[in-house]
Amino acid sequence: MSAVVSSAFDGQDAPDPALVDACVHCGFCLPTCPTYLIGGEEMDSPRGRIYLMRAAREGRTEISPSFVKHFDSCLGCMSCVTACPSGVQYGPLLEATRGQIERRYPRPISDRWFRRALFALLPYPGRMRIALLPLAVLAPLRRVIDASGVMGRLPTRIRAAFELAPRVSLGALFRGAPERTAATGARRLTAGLLTGCVQRLVQPHVNQATINVLAAEGCDVIAPPAQGCCGALSLHVGRLDDARGHARRTIETFERAAVDVVVVNAAGCGSSMKEYGHLLKDDPAWADRARAFSARVRDIHEVLVEMGPSRTVKHALPVRVAYQDACHLAHAQGVRQAPRDLLRSIPGLTLLEITESEICCGSAGVYNLVQPDTAAVLGERKVGHIAATNPDVIASGNPGCALQIVATARKLGHTWRVVHPVELLDASIRNAQLGAKRTT
Repeated sequence: MSAVVSSAFDGQDAPDPALVDACVHCGFCLPTCPTYLIGGEEMDSPRGRIYLMRAAREGRTEISPSFVKHFDSCLGCMSCVTACPSGVQYGPLLEATRGQIERRYPRPISDRWFRRALFALLPYPGRMRIALLPLAVLAPLRRVIDASGVMGRLPTRIRAAFELAPRVSLGALFRGAPERTAATGARRLTAGLLTGCVQRLVQPHVNQATINVLAAEGCDVIAPPAQGCCGALSLHVGRLDDARGHARRTIETFERAAVDVVVVNAAGCGSSMKEYGHLLKDDPAWADRARAFSARVRDIHEVLVEMGPSRTVKHALPVRVAYQDACHLAHAQGVRQAPRDLLRSIPGLTLLEITESEICCGSAGVYNLVQPDTAAVLGERKVGHIAATNPDVIASGNPGCALQIVATARKLGHTWRVVHPVELLDASIRNAQLGAKRTT
């Protein structure tokens, strides 16, 4: 009589066995995986992690500290999805496994409370505004604090949080996007805009540029003031119930707004919102609504290309621009060509390609806060490749990437301006100069 196999996973949001078994362990993912590139350890590669999922399902391993370490080290950048010839859906597998870990693994108390603090703060713009107020007030003293050596005496995670903290102003913290902006000329679309949790506070200029460009191209733009977090940060770390709650509220908010498309200018948010159909597939009241919502989600680059020939006249911007592929745009959403085509449409702009553009910069949601050492290595690797292009400006379609690149570049003595591609389009359409260097 055969022994009963006891899985390390329970039945709630367990990794789908069919998705696990789709991996044939060919190894095409290895040279594209940041953690495997750094450490060379098999279990810190996508196929190694999938092997661990299978072993846990079959009862050959448990959710132990070693098991958790391999999944905590993953950036979730989805570069393996781009590389995989078998079409393995690594994202849902990673999120499900992290969901098991978050619910069932007793983390050390310091780690547990640090993560709780992050998720009590980051998804809530009102709380974030209060937390960022001291940074705005103390902004004139930032260089003094950085030069004092105080940061070096702080715990690693706290130091990383301070180093990544954006330069913010009081005006930025309280500058909301207009609820409704009318199209210039005949209306082509009614576009809803996700303003984001962090972006609306630290990069409101990106949201305004997005509104400007959409309106110039014939879109009525609706930015519902009641919108909250989309759930991306929670989803990426396995806080699945939190992610579902945020997803339902986001769907409901934009349903009420009655828009044709939901436009997102933050890659991590967009990739998660396109997954709502999967996230809520087992909820009878929301499954169909989630699928319909996800079908209307577009990254800003996608919607501008899909609308067809531009209505606008673009003026010259004589700048050298290094384009940084945000992982959740290039790998998770498959949007690579559209940003490049839009940037090339700007007269006078020279587009520069970065070596290892497919490798993550180390931001990855909250990864650079919870795994700061690995994130720092990847950040320095990315900044080194950017520096080799001798750019005037860096462009990237995700706020986390911008913060990571700025913080790392500052440490290495670079003072590049880091912008969203839509800001360059906006400046070209308005015949405006980019202005002084900005560090967020």
